[in-house]
Amino acid sequence: LAVCRVGSRCWQRRLSRPSPAPQSPRVSTAPAARGLASMAASVRVSPPARSLFDEPLAITVQGLSPWQQVTLRASLRDEAGELFEARARYRAAEDGQLDLARCPALPGGSFSGLEPMGLLWALQPRKPFWRLVKKDVQTPFRLQLEVLEGHGDSPGRLLAEAQHERAFLRDGVRRVPVREGRIRATLFLPPGDGPFPGIIDLYGAGGGLPEYRACLLANYGFAVLALAFYSYEDLPKEMKELDLEYFEEAVNYMLQHTQVKGPGIGLLGFSKGGDLCLSMASFLKGITATAVINGSVANVGAVLRYKDITIPPIGVNRKRFKVSKSGIADIVDALNNPLEGPDRQSFIPLEKADCRFLFIVGQDDHNWKSEFFAVEGSKRLQAHGKEKPEIVCYPGAGHYIEPPFFPMCAASMHLLVGMPVMWGGEPKAHCEAQIGAWQQIQAFFHKHLVGKPSRTTNKL
Repeated sequence: LAVCRVGSRCWQRRLSRPSPAPQSPRVSTAPAARGLASMAASVRVSPPARSLFDEPLAITVQGLSPWQQVTLRASLRDEAGELFEARARYRAAEDGQLDLARCPALPGGSFSGLEPMGLLWALQPRKPFWRLVKKDVQTPFRLQLEVLEGHGDSPGRLLAEAQHERAFLRDGVRRVPVREGRIRATLFLPPGDGPFPGIIDLYGAGGGLPEYRACLLANYGFAVLALAFYSYEDLPKEMKELDLEYFEEAVNYMLQHTQVKGPGIGLLGFSKGGDLCLSMASFLKGITATAVINGSVANVGAVLRYKDITIPPIGVNRKRFKVSKSGIADIVDALNNPLEGPDRQSFIPLEKADCRFLFIVGQDDHNWKSEFFAVEGSKRLQAHGKEKPEIVCYPGAGHYIEPPFFPMCAASMHLLVGMPVMWGGEPKAHCEAQIGAWQQIQAFFHKHLVGKPSRTTNKL
């Protein structure tokens, strides 16, 4: 089986697409180093003032002394007030300019080397086991950039600072809460008259209604339904038993929507949402393309029912947890093998599906064996005469493959496990994987839902 291994350095080039609501940059300056009292250091960010969260930034500092040593610090607070920070040590060029696309970061900070977006992908929470998420996509994150004197463990005085908004909705994208029948969801519609290719977006076992990936995807011309399936409003509080007919309601809602282009829709699922998408594709009509990010080909975590069909969850053996001295569990070996014994009943019959598949795999996923699942899914499809799925593997990427520039979460609380677990990944490789996967997902849906190549895949 040929498995494609992909890395990406395309984050070093800026997007050419427009930013939402350009404004004048909010930049404050402070006097630069002694001897240059007539000059002032300043931070310049492009696009100025505001950008989409998945859009790369060009960051420069002007007005420094020749070869001046400075520390750049980036920070933002999430909606719970938790602080994320990254810092890097730099030396200005001979002309006093510092361009992060040209000047490598020196050892001693959160990263080193030529990393134009390092100050974003290297952000880490002060609070242990905390992951950056966006709950209200209608408001931006506010990124604070500071230029500090020197390279010490406690950098010197502030030389310059700037603020930049990282937004999630492009101007004109419509956010429509959906409460029809049992459906609890949010629909994001691109600007214009439509109809648009439709996608249902499912997250994992954390529950609730995450909207940030769906709205970012809608910025590229897709009608995307972020769908909750438990622990939200009047949906079940716990994920013990799931009814596929609930998801069928959501599929039919999209197929009948006047702003959704037929004849079929796409599915995008991460983690537990991945195996749900595989089950939807296997049993429900109207699915044209299914993309799975670090998903399982076995039903996980809850009994799944559809009419007179029941698929049990795959078995879990907690004795196979490896718990570190710091209390973090490695659960990669916890699931039973869906190819053996009674656990074969949990294997989703994806050979029943009549759609195209894309598997995105982080090869350092420590939640479960995503590459094994993707390979076994491919074998099963081909054994039944189905077309071979696309499998794109990313070395050094962990479980939480998010949209571009979300900082990697190495470990956090797992609701079903009840303790912190490690997700895997190496920060730089994980960042590159998120950029590459975002392009692959868009290209896949453009190809199979629109029938033509994406116009956006080469802009990162």
